This record gives sequence, C-alpha cells and structure tokens, in this order.
Amino acid sequence: MEKIRKTFVILLTLCLFTTVVGFQMQDKEVDTKEDLGERLFFDPILSKGQAISCASCHIPAFAFADTAAFSIGDKGTKLPRNSPALTNLSGRTDFFWDGRSGSLEDQVLGPLAAHDEMDLPIEQAVERLKKNDFYSAAFQKIFKAEVNARNLQKAIASFERTLETTNTPYDRFLDGNEDALTPAAKRGRILFIGKANCATCHSGEDFTADRFKNIGLFNGAELADAGRFTITKDSSHIGLFKVPGLRNVAVTAPYMHNAMFKTLKEVVSYYNTPDKFVSNSINRDLSLGASLNLTDPEMNDIVAFLEALTDDRFINK
Repeated sequence: MEKIRKTFVILLTLCLFTTVVGFQMQDKEVDTKEDLGERLFFDPILSKGQAISCASCHIPAFAFADTAAFSIGDKGTKLPRNSPALTNLSGRTDFFWDGRSGSLEDQVLGPLAAHDEMDLPIEQAVERLKKNDFYSAAFQKIFKAEVNARNLQKAIASFERTLETTNTPYDRFLDGNEDALTPAAKRGRILFIGKANCATCHSGEDFTADRFKNIGLFNGAELADAGRFTITKDSSHIGLFKVPGLRNVAVTAPYMHNAMFKTLKEVVSYYNTPDKFVSNSINRDLSLGASLNLTDPEMNDIVAFLEALTDDRFINK
C-alpha cells in the first residue's frame, strides 16, 4: 500500500509539472523547427498516458537533467539509469549511456517507444499529433507537410541542438578575464589537466572525448549494468559507458549511470581511490589502476573548477 501511495504521489507531481509548463508553452509562437520541438519537448501528449513529457526527466533548471537518481516513466515505473543532461549535445556522436543511437534524431525514438518511459511508439505518436488541431497545423506551417516520423524527430532534435551553453566563468577566463576563476578553480584546472589526468577522457570544448570507458563501476554483481556490452555483445565492451561532457555538471547531480554519487566531491574521491568504492571491478580502464594520490584540498580545488563550468543561466536555480 505504501509503495502504491508513493507511486501515486510521484505521478501526481509529474502531471502537475507537465500541466503547468504545458500551459506556459501554449503562449509562445511556433514559427520554426526549434519552436515546434520545444513545444513538443514540454508537452505530455507524447507519452501514452499523457502523464509525462520529455521535460519531466530532463528538467530545464538543472541543465536538462533530473535531480532524482532514477526518473519515473509514464506508468510510474522507476527507470534503470540516471537521466543524462541534454545541454551541449550538438557536436556529440553517440547518445544514451550505452551509445545505442548515433544522432539526436534517432535518440528521440528511444524514450518515446520504451515501455517503461513514454511508451508511445513513433507511429502512434504521429497519429496522435495528426488528430491534434494545433500540431497538425504547425507541422504544415513549418515543414509544408503533415505530421510524419521524420519531421517529428527533426523538430525535437532541432530544439535540443539549441541547448548549447558557453556563458561560464571558465569561458570568460579563456577570453582573458583572469578574475573569472577563483584561485581554487585555477588550481583545480591545473590539477584537472595534470596530476588528476581528467583531461584524458574529458577533453575538448565540451569536456568529452566522445568515447566509451569502463571506470570500474561494473563488478559482475547480480543486476549490475554491463553498459555498452548490452548493445554490442562484444565482451571487450563489458562495463563501458559513454563519457559525458562536463559543462554544467555541478547542477546535474546525482552522478554516473547508476546515480551512485550524490556530490562532485564523491565523484572526485572515487577517481582518486576507486578500490575503496567498488571491489573486484571487471575490465576497468588501466588508467584507473592506481590511486591518484590527491589530497583533500586538491580534490576540493578540482570541484571548484568543475563548478566553474556552469552556465550563468543555471547558477541561481
């Protein structure tokens, strides 16, 4: 009975969220693919029971991630992986923790069709939108065609490509403002590049090398998530997960695919001494074979640098 009550409360909260945001979105003009995609992103019409929208699991105030360890699907089901952030994805090459989609357009199909997520296969979503006067007219206006699967994917993906963020203390520092970073963040940047060796995996403008890594969270325990192996069935891929970008990471807790860590300090502590957190790791990357020997103040400095990657739009949320 208690489990049923909690599920009901969660569903009610999600419904209230999507309803309020949905009403707000109705006031906006829809003139472009990006506008249409934004409207669809916030509209629960794309879930079977119309209980959730994309924004239910990817909350704007938190860099389009979820503050819950595991998001709740249309039927009140708890999902198996933490919802990743959706900012700064326009240059990415693989999507989802296991990389099962190769484009933002293909990525749209995953949550739509998944039974425990939105549970509305693309064909059913298209038919539902065709019967909706607003969306039927909007697709004709923007795409010069009736609603179809490809244009639905294009619209949502176009909106997601607008979620780029570069207005951060770190970016201002790179532009020549020496005071944009605190002394701790400056020290953390040097540690990030050097002693901590974070930049090996988190490189480039968005701090990801667009690769898959096994950081040691998989130990073969019952119900443990084998990551990319579940897609490729290649034994060398056991425990590999997509390396996420780090922009806005300070507002996207909890962390890792399994939401194992609640704070950035815990994440840095794990990389410092992984064996203290997970024993008997299988196929862990060789770069994580030994302690980084970071001191507590050094770990705090790295956290300060990571916090400086937060776009101004999220800082006061």
